[in-house]
Amino acid sequence: MTTTRVLLTGHDGYIGRVLTRMLLERGHDVTGLDSLLYDGCGFPGETYDIPVIRKDVRAVQLEELRGFDAVLHLAGISNDPLGNLARETTYSINYHGSVRLARLAKQAGVTRFVFSSSCSNYGAAGDDFLDESASFNPVTPYAESKIWAERDIAPLASESFSPTFLRSATAYGVSPRLRGDLVVNNLVGYAYTTGHVLIKSDGLPWRPLVHIEDIARAFIAVLEAPRELVHNEAFNVGRTSENYRVREVAEMVAEIVPGADVTYAPDASPDARNYRVSCDKIAKRLSGFVPVWTVRRGIEEIHDCYRRHGLTAERFLSSQFIRLKRVCELQSAGELDENLIWREGQPRAA
Repeated sequence: MTTTRVLLTGHDGYIGRVLTRMLLERGHDVTGLDSLLYDGCGFPGETYDIPVIRKDVRAVQLEELRGFDAVLHLAGISNDPLGNLARETTYSINYHGSVRLARLAKQAGVTRFVFSSSCSNYGAAGDDFLDESASFNPVTPYAESKIWAERDIAPLASESFSPTFLRSATAYGVSPRLRGDLVVNNLVGYAYTTGHVLIKSDGLPWRPLVHIEDIARAFIAVLEAPRELVHNEAFNVGRTSENYRVREVAEMVAEIVPGADVTYAPDASPDARNYRVSCDKIAKRLSGFVPVWTVRRGIEEIHDCYRRHGLTAERFLSSQFIRLKRVCELQSAGELDENLIWREGQPRAA
């Protein structure tokens, strides 16, 4: 296998920390780029001796992209609550920042650009299985930003520049930068720290779910695939069999976490985000993508992690694991401005 020189944006994030490890294990030459908003969050984990560009993705310059074979673009506002808090900033980073990055990468001679999109693009979609040709029906700024980025990056495709769009299912799983605001991680966290699997909706929405290691496997499979298989293509990332209603996930959590029962929040209400996706295309097209995780195994992994670290409810619900709280904390301390830019112009040292 040929070693590829990769720029991984968002390398210090929830998925990025796992993807960095797996890229290095495959022998790739990795440089990270990250604004380090979540430095110190999560659990202690492995660190890797790779070159790092400590910079907001919106501030990347052309010269910083020269010499790379591929850009794997994870960096961005990563969830709906943050997107709702800072709507225009979400568009600035996820949409304008991503399109600008792709244009600069093409100008710099980068040949592969793999964009981290989302199955949340399908939004309020009902109960039918959706493939990559399905219509988008976004219900959040986060989903809109991903859709618009796909729309405007795709026309950049050429003989010398090959973008691919990975629409990942809702992520779960253990990472040094573990997030507690994702549905599986969140339900296990409540179950372990309070004894109650707390459902904040009516539990009926469908969600496709995928472990972060399997998301990383999809990025690597695209990076290593023949160009003709991935050129300007979109892929739903996950397993078709791993679509669940939220209440089904909660019931699994209650079965696995001793003494936990399923409860509904007092203000539980229907959730407009409801989508069920087919991941058959990536399974058929990319032989290098072989997902290994199931939600049940993931719940066991997450529970074991929380137990080993002695996680408490106070810590679980703190800014260490909740991205919205982390951003609000930094803003309240005067370290981060309203556009999520470090006030000193540079992120703090890691």
